[in-house]
Amino acid sequence: MSSESVRPMRHRRSQLAVALACALPLAALAQSADPVASPQSAATLDAVQVTAQRRVENIQDVPVSITTLDAEKLGVLGSGGTDIRFLSGRVPSLNIESSYGRAFPRFYIRGLGNTDFDLNASQPVSLIYDDVVLENPLLKGFPVFDIAGVEVLRGPQGTLFGRNTPAGVVKFDSVRPSQDFEGYGKLAYGSDNMWNFEGAVGGALSERWSARVSALYQRRDDSVRNTLAGAPNDGFEGYDESAARVQFLYEGDGFEGLFNLHRRDLNGTARLFRANIIEPGSNRFVPGFDRDSVSVDGVNFSDLETWGGSARLRWDFGQYSLYSITGYETLESLNRGDIDGGYGAAFLPDSGPGFIPFAAESADGIPDHTQITQEVRLESNLDGPFDWQAGAFWFREELTVDSLNYDSLAPGNPQTGHAVQEQRNTAWALFASGEYDVNDKLKLRGGLRYTQDRKDFSASVLQAVPFGTPVGGPFVETTDVDDISWDASAVYEINDDINVYGRVAKGFRAPSIQGRLAFGGISVADSEEVISYEVGVKADLWDRRGRIGFNLFRYNVDGQQLIAVGGATNQAILLNADRSIGQGAELDLQAWLTDSLLVTWGTSYNDTEIRDPNLAVAICGGGCTVTDPTVDGFALVDGNPLPQAPKWIHNLTARWATPVGDDAEFYVYTDWAYRGQVNFFLYESPEFRGRSTLEGGLRVGTNWNQGNFDLAVFGRNITDSTRIVGGIDFNNLTGFINEPRTWGVEFTARF
Repeated sequence: MSSESVRPMRHRRSQLAVALACALPLAALAQSADPVASPQSAATLDAVQVTAQRRVENIQDVPVSITTLDAEKLGVLGSGGTDIRFLSGRVPSLNIESSYGRAFPRFYIRGLGNTDFDLNASQPVSLIYDDVVLENPLLKGFPVFDIAGVEVLRGPQGTLFGRNTPAGVVKFDSVRPSQDFEGYGKLAYGSDNMWNFEGAVGGALSERWSARVSALYQRRDDSVRNTLAGAPNDGFEGYDESAARVQFLYEGDGFEGLFNLHRRDLNGTARLFRANIIEPGSNRFVPGFDRDSVSVDGVNFSDLETWGGSARLRWDFGQYSLYSITGYETLESLNRGDIDGGYGAAFLPDSGPGFIPFAAESADGIPDHTQITQEVRLESNLDGPFDWQAGAFWFREELTVDSLNYDSLAPGNPQTGHAVQEQRNTAWALFASGEYDVNDKLKLRGGLRYTQDRKDFSASVLQAVPFGTPVGGPFVETTDVDDISWDASAVYEINDDINVYGRVAKGFRAPSIQGRLAFGGISVADSEEVISYEVGVKADLWDRRGRIGFNLFRYNVDGQQLIAVGGATNQAILLNADRSIGQGAELDLQAWLTDSLLVTWGTSYNDTEIRDPNLAVAICGGGCTVTDPTVDGFALVDGNPLPQAPKWIHNLTARWATPVGDDAEFYVYTDWAYRGQVNFFLYESPEFRGRSTLEGGLRVGTNWNQGNFDLAVFGRNITDSTRIVGGIDFNNLTGFINEPRTWGVEFTARF
């Protein structure tokens, strides 16, 4: 264990105190200093409207740490055809990773997340798409297209958004239909024969009805060749993905109905594991590593279909509004990959790359899934100092998970094992929230939510699986809990441009059950509860030419759910840590440095620590160097940081533009994201500690006809940075890596 991970907490608090002392005067100093042009003719920032509290409000008035991404930034970041993981590191305290490729993103906010790869795994970061929660991790990867904006809410959001939000919420809002005929088409072509199409069209159907249809298509050829002769796959990392959304909006007298249907189809490559790519004793690549080639003997593919719909209804009764949100989601998937990352085995005449103790090839899929949600909410619109909202929520999910094993060493890679999990999850909640204007300067808010959550789970072995697991079952588990989440906050207006706020909130994550019968059996993790404290300042600077948000936070998690992944027996076991803590700071800054140059900057510092002197997990079986104390082959992880929790995240964007003629513009847009080192697992090992990453993007283009036409060349990961971003530790020093450099040209037309 490094000395850094166990240094006294009082030293960490002193670091935060210094940060606070340096940052709080920033807004006041900025008000008195004008480093840019005179305000009479200067560009200014538009007010940002958010729905973090289920109402439309100015972001500066909301007592929550929030970062927003607008449609232009989303378009730039996603121009390389990457999936939702392009948001990782693009806002403070947000990390996203996946061991499934494009299909299964795992979200972390302020270091809180879940590395569990099981298909019924829960996450403490909730994803809300068009007001509907997407609970299953395969639903969370729905593509980002025709989006009005994204809000990242940090800290517990249990009162208004429910259970499984102790870390925060990532909220997507699609562009709504309108009575105006409008739309756009975007087409890009790039390296590896990449094609990206995105478009939408919408307008009035009648005086009351309007509609909007949106679509996405992305494809890329395989960029990694398989050098093993006769292997089932000759290339990897290609994909073919499509998605569509159709919306209908009815606007009547005192009533509005918004109806949504959407679908996604993905056919691509499962995460590509690469055997023995990590140099022993370090976190660097072995000499001669080539990202463009592998030698694997397993079958690799990823197939996913999802579709769903929602009905969002609103009745206006003057001083009150009634909302109903009904959501339905379903999916079908199968993901198969070569887990050992190589070919053959050490007991055979030929194997590699490096030492392959035994072959491992498996698949996981969901053949049957249904999620239904219903929310009813009543909101006041009173003229006095007090407003409130209250409602009820119901959630039901049923799914079946297939886990399959295969023999890579036999002709045709035949199936050698089959286990099945079935889970039914039912939850309901009652909630209420209110806000009170004490005076013109001070506003108080608070809320409560009662949740009841039940899971009924069974698992069976239908075909004997490796490591001696016999046919058997069903093995049954049930959890049934209730909990109360709450929050309380205050916003104080120092002047028209500066607000300060404080917030304390409690959230919880419902129990989790996992039944990987081939590797450790059924395990259950009890509920986790989070208490979070936050203070911050939000300010408009330099006569609205700049905007800043800065906050300090600290949280305590009781009974945090963790997953012990890997070890020599490849176990995946749920467990609860006695306690974990986190603290840090977050900064968001936007500014027009000149009338032609807009810059955004985001920074976060997250210091996390597991506190459980008796918590021990299995260590690697593939030759890594464990630096934690060990007892009987298990590592004691007390004092370690949480996995996938970088201390530092920085992000920068800069857009410079100059007029060309009377109706055109030439622009340059660059974006950069830095993520500090992370542990892949609960124990500490130099081989499985990911190095810091810095990736940048560049876009150079011109637009004309009042911005309705745009032609640009772009690059993603322009420095071609290559990093190990995750590992497999049961077999050998196996890892998987980040996305390669991508170049392309893109044309957009709006009407």
